[in-house]
Amino acid sequence: AVVTLQETNFSVLSLAVCYLLNNNFSPDLCNEDGLTALHQCCIDNYEEVVKLLLNHGANVNAKDNELWTPLHAAATCGHINLVKILIQHGADLLAVNADGNMPYDLCEDEPTLDVIETCMAYQGITQEKINETRAAPEQAMVDDITEMIATGQDLNGTDAQGATLLHIAAANGYLHAAEILLDHGARLDLKDWDGWEPLHAAAFWGHMHMAELLVSHGASLSARTTMDEMPIDLCEEEEFKVLLLELKHKHDVIMKSQMRHKSSLSRRTSSTGSRGKVVRRASLSDRTNLYRKEYEKEAIIWQQIESSEEQRTSGYNGDIRESCSNQENTDPVRGKVISRLSLFHFLLCFRTLQQIHPQSFRSW
Repeated sequence: AVVTLQETNFSVLSLAVCYLLNNNFSPDLCNEDGLTALHQCCIDNYEEVVKLLLNHGANVNAKDNELWTPLHAAATCGHINLVKILIQHGADLLAVNADGNMPYDLCEDEPTLDVIETCMAYQGITQEKINETRAAPEQAMVDDITEMIATGQDLNGTDAQGATLLHIAAANGYLHAAEILLDHGARLDLKDWDGWEPLHAAAFWGHMHMAELLVSHGASLSARTTMDEMPIDLCEEEEFKVLLLELKHKHDVIMKSQMRHKSSLSRRTSSTGSRGKVVRRASLSDRTNLYRKEYEKEAIIWQQIESSEEQRTSGYNGDIRESCSNQENTDPVRGKVISRLSLFHFLLCFRTLQQIHPQSFRSW
């Protein structure tokens, strides 16, 4: 279909998009993060181009690499005008992204949220339906795992990136799936091509309960990736970092206790007769004093760690605020190399030029 100039408001961007679409550029081409032109226009609130893309057949429910749809983007940004347009063109109100969020979960703008919830009610969407939709991806994985177990398949097989089923469950926070895998021999120490173990994935994606589950089954908190990163290095939330520090501290205490217990058993085995009883009584007294001293040292070390964390957090506050401020105008491409030309890349270049030379666009 030929796009006419009457379909636009004659803006520079609209004219350029018309030209590209009329020259057989697909509206659904994406960058390496899976972002399409429609995603980007919903972020930047380019309403006229959104209409143009949709009228030219753009996929209203296109998903990026993190399963965000254009409606997720518009709802998050609070662009109520775009939310209405997307829903009118069949946007999925129950689309679930990689974090398990639907568009209405991410919307903080009250008027926009009211529009979404009203449309959900009009479509007869109930809380039960919402819960079923959220649980569907994990349930599908659980069904596949159950079938694999029944047919004796290897649960430690890897995909093209070297990830196992446990990696996938950890990255998505699928606790039930992970429990089944662990109960049937899934390994915690297998690394993908980036050297990530399942615990690294859980830490990066912020799944605290998953991290606790993996550590309770023996996952290493000191395992390093090919970039020399431990799980705690991949955490973004301070609360999660504190949790991992606590888990590591508890793990270290347990390991020391086990080593002392093993040493104690060894001495008792080698001791016989009345002389052995005397040795055991003396060593028990010595060990009691030793335990007390070690616990005092551990408490001091733990206080030093907490103090160090507080100082580090305080020192980073300014950097974090500056980083967040910069990120507000940072493109979702995140510095990745772009491999092919698409409408998305054109929109990116246009927005960049607009930011650098805004005066050049005022008269257009």
